[in-house]
Amino acid sequence: MAGHGAQEHPHGADRLCAAGDRVYSRAVRRGRVPRQDAEPVPCLLELALLHPDPDDMDWLVPTSPQEVMTRLLRGVHDEVSASQRRVGSAVEAFEWYAGLGRLIHSSAGTESSAIRVLDGLARIQAAMDEATQACTTEVLTVQPGGIRREAELSEGLHRALALRGRGVRMRDLYTHVARHGQGLLNYLELMGDAVEARTLDEVIDRLILFDRTVAFIPANTDRTMALELRHPALVSYLVTVFERLWRLAIPLSAALPDTGIEGISHREQSIAALLAEGHQDAVIAERLGISVRTARAHIARLSETLGAASRTQLGVRIAQAGLDGTSQGLPAPVILPGQESPTAR
Repeated sequence: MAGHGAQEHPHGADRLCAAGDRVYSRAVRRGRVPRQDAEPVPCLLELALLHPDPDDMDWLVPTSPQEVMTRLLRGVHDEVSASQRRVGSAVEAFEWYAGLGRLIHSSAGTESSAIRVLDGLARIQAAMDEATQACTTEVLTVQPGGIRREAELSEGLHRALALRGRGVRMRDLYTHVARHGQGLLNYLELMGDAVEARTLDEVIDRLILFDRTVAFIPANTDRTMALELRHPALVSYLVTVFERLWRLAIPLSAALPDTGIEGISHREQSIAALLAEGHQDAVIAERLGISVRTARAHIARLSETLGAASRTQLGVRIAQAGLDGTSQGLPAPVILPGQESPTAR
């Protein structure tokens, strides 16, 4: 019987193999068959279609076809019941996952309304126009870089004029370098009392806040993408940053304070402080809103004034002159929300 097991007869009583069909049919017709006749078809014994004759173990008698049919119907019923239970479970699982999907969709909708990515200048301009139209009280802006070009100023002029027409107050922060741009002076003269401007040695990246409810910040270096922020915590944080910078800034109508050191300008004092921090020329230029060439020219004059023959010696001279940012004549460092003052430790 080796080699004639169930693996060679992979079927049930509902689909007998040809050999099993012949032996079982013969057993039903004759009432029994010799045991050796069933040896090639062990499936008949395994499926209990044949069983030993209690009167003679060398013979096999068939299970009645009626009993086989009852057994098959019971099996089919059990399979259908199991399938129905699986379908019911699948429906319940589907409803559960669908509910989670609705929650995720709702959460995503909330998040997308709080933080929205604006890809492309057209979408940025449209969102800015929409915020301008909804603004009723105040606009706060930070404008990094150096001298503002006429094109940059005229880009948002229509929004500024619309805001002024509705009595909205505007406060703008620039770097000190922007003071030398005639375009900015013309813009401020046109806007009159509606705009107040102040300057710092350096400012954060571009920021525009409308009514302390919506903010716009760049999302990439070339400013072709922006983030529109409406999350109250984020907007509140940015407002706090602006206000702290504003308190340190110098009104555009006021002159920059004298350094107190003959031959060293305010800008050179700022460059000296950044050099003392170990920044390279390109970084200094970017932070102060000037070109690298201009930064290097100031560094050369600073070296000449302080009598330094090398960068290393210049660092020493800067510290000796109190230009490294630790002197009382320089502005206090900006402490942003969540930061600890260095003197508090």
